[in-house]
Amino acid sequence: MRRRRCYWNTTSLAGGGWSGARGASPATRPTCIPSAQCRFLNSLGTIFSFISKDVVTKLQIMDQLRSGPQQEHYSSLQAMVAYEVGNQLVDLERRSRHPDSGCRTVLRLHRALRWLQLFLEGVRTSPEDARTSVLCTDSYNASLATYHPWIIRRAVTVAFCALPTRKVFLESMNVGSSEQAVEMLNEALPFIERVYNISQKLYAEHALLDLP
Repeated sequence: MRRRRCYWNTTSLAGGGWSGARGASPATRPTCIPSAQCRFLNSLGTIFSFISKDVVTKLQIMDQLRSGPQQEHYSSLQAMVAYEVGNQLVDLERRSRHPDSGCRTVLRLHRALRWLQLFLEGVRTSPEDARTSVLCTDSYNASLATYHPWIIRRAVTVAFCALPTRKVFLESMNVGSSEQAVEMLNEALPFIERVYNISQKLYAEHALLDLP
């Protein structure tokens, strides 16, 4: 998959593993957690394709905005929000008028990032005999499920039942043993949390968390 430009990057997934981009400031720099997120989901197989396909679609929208005639307004998350809100390019009541606004698109990525954060945190802290299907379902119910219709929620939770054991799942992350994968998550998750909190705060300040 081609590396895509996007909005977050205190952490990136490269060569099958996570590497911290220390010194990067997610408050001021456009970055790449969603593209890393997508590559990571693809590495886990078809079970997560329903999320990774949506992430790819959203990244394509952001690529178009960042290379379009108004690209200077999409150099950072803060600049994008200020531009779109200031020019009434964000519809707070209906989706139809601005279905592909940057604010709406990033919000969908933001919600998917929350699910991934909760799931990986659950995997990191759970005992060896924990069922990843339960961890994934609990994380989904606490994040993305709120925004999905019943039929999608049902299909997704059934698919989660096919997840491998925690040990196999950790080894599928391609960073070594399950113990090494846990250590990697110890380093990566604080960066993901920081990125999520910055976006959450900015969207809350502009009343954008419930965009249709």
